[in-house]
Order: sequence, then C-alpha cells, then structure tokens
Amino acid sequence: MPDAVEVPPFRPRPPWWGADLQTLRDTLQGPRFPADRGVAHRIPIGKGEQLLALLDRPAGVQPHALVVLLHGLGGSSQATGVRRLGLALQAAGFAVLRLNLRGAGAGRSLAPGTYAARCNGDLAPALRRARQLADGRPLFGVGFSLGGTVFLNGVRAAQQGERMLDGLVAISSPLDLAACSAAIGRPRNRLYERWLLRSLRRQTLADPQALGPAERRALAQVRSIRGFDALITAPRWGFASVDDYYAQASPLPGLLESAPSLPPSLLIHALDDPWVPAAPAVALAGRREGGRAFEAREDALEVVLTPGGGHNGFHAPGGSWSDQLTAQWLRQQLERQPGQTACA
Repeated sequence: MPDAVEVPPFRPRPPWWGADLQTLRDTLQGPRFPADRGVAHRIPIGKGEQLLALLDRPAGVQPHALVVLLHGLGGSSQATGVRRLGLALQAAGFAVLRLNLRGAGAGRSLAPGTYAARCNGDLAPALRRARQLADGRPLFGVGFSLGGTVFLNGVRAAQQGERMLDGLVAISSPLDLAACSAAIGRPRNRLYERWLLRSLRRQTLADPQALGPAERRALAQVRSIRGFDALITAPRWGFASVDDYYAQASPLPGLLESAPSLPPSLLIHALDDPWVPAAPAVALAGRREGGRAFEAREDALEVVLTPGGGHNGFHAPGGSWSDQLTAQWLRQQLERQPGQTACA
C-alpha cells in the first residue's frame, strides 16, 4: 500500500472555536468568490432526464486531471464549500466539474424527483461523461457530506472491470444513515434540522413532477429528516421503507468487509462533528493497527480523524485545512498515475 498522506495537525482559526462555530462559519461569515465562469454541461442520465454540471478550467495551463465535486444535503454546485475547493483545485492545476445532483440548484428543471444517498443510476452516467471530458487524464471525485456517501455507494456498485474514479475523497460523510438521522434529530441540533428541512422542502416543492395535494400537506407537516426520507426519499427511490433505505444506502457495512471495491480513497472526519457521528469513521480507521488506513487487494482506504473541525468546517489559519489536505492528497495520487493527455 502507498505511504499515507502526511497530515499536518488541524488547528481552528480564531474565533471559530468548537464544533458549532466551525460548522456555521461559512453561514455566518462566508467568503467572497469571483464571478462564476463555469461552463454548463447537461449530462443525459436516461429517460430524457439530465443533470447540470459546471466545468471550471485552470487558467493558462493544461489541467493535471479532472475532479468531480459533489455537494451535500440541501446543497448545489453553488455551495460555499464546493466553490471554495473548486477554486483551490483550479489554482493547483486541476480542472473541476461541479455536479448538481437530481433536483439540486439550477438543474432542478432537468429531472423530476430529488437525489438520495444511493442514486447510482444517476451517478454512473455522470461519471462516464466526466471520463470523456477528462480525455485521458485521471478522474478524481470529492464529495462533501452526503455527496461523499453518494460517491462511496456509486463507485462500489460499478460494473465489473469499470473504474469509475482514480481516487476519491469524502469529507464529513455519513457512513451509517440511521445513526446520522438520529444524531441530527437530537434536541441540540434542532436548528440545524429545521434549516436542512427548509432547503429540502424548497427543492421538493419546485419539482416539475408536481406533488399531489395529500403529499403537499404531508410535506408541510414533516418535522425531521427521518420523516422527510420516509415520505419522499425512500418511496421515490424504490425502497420498502425509510429503514430499508437507511440500511441499503449506508456504506459502512460494505466498507467493513475484507475487500471493499474502491479506488484509492481518503475519508476526512472530525470527532466533534455535530451532524454526522464519527464512530463509523473511527471503526474504519481501526481496521489497521495504528488507526490510519487499511488495504484490500489493490485498493486502499485511508481515514484521517481530527479532534475538532465540526461538520464540513476545518477552518484554520491560512484557509480551509480540509481543502489543503484534499489538494495534497490528489497531487499524491496524480504522481502514481501513468502518462497523461490534455483535458477536454
């Protein structure tokens, strides 16, 4: 197995101390971004449906590789973390494809329904199109929160012999959906859950496949993420119940197998994450003596845990610690790739 990435210690940037301030920093004091110059690509996913992605290229150089970025629950290609990491990767010489999952952002009108933690039928054609855009260059993926879960489920479900990604980074990603749903439903997280539900309701009510009156009334009464998943997510994706959805769409059981089918992968998680319990990531880290990584066949999964950082936080002096670590890890993977050609 390749040497583990060198990890500088995470130190919070004052005054963003503690899990909640780390989690809320971008909401309370988000960075300013330049005008979005991403080139829109409509990606067919079957049945006349499409996903919207925005392609960003590094200025003045041929890109080293193409990185697909996936937003989290209630997010889109315009999410702060997605924009920030996208700009950092462009500065490091990577092309970036910011993908809107089904129902998210400006792609709302292109496909009915909303995305789920396991939406492999949408992800697979999107990554095949990304391979074409990479034009022989390596193809990497980075998922924030639920976006990382989507990647972990999708790449493990790839057709035999198909390498969907050459490397994957999952940041603050749910590995056990039932545990995650229970955590976000705790009284201390009530404001977080309400915020997420507002976003999910907006996405759902804007669905071109209109909800019936009874479903609209039921949606207005939903008070939890579990309730939303029971009413909307599970039935729309063909699961028998919300518990069936959580069981089948949780990556943890498969990752704990002796030989998970993954490309080289990095999981980044804070032990104080108030939304997504860290215990599953801790269990994965414990699969190898020393708590850093484990290897299966030719695949390697590395887990980096930090005492602090919150949920998708990791705000440190000098910028985002997780962005810097992700860029460093992707450069490390790039060094192990065979000869490359220009990205499309």
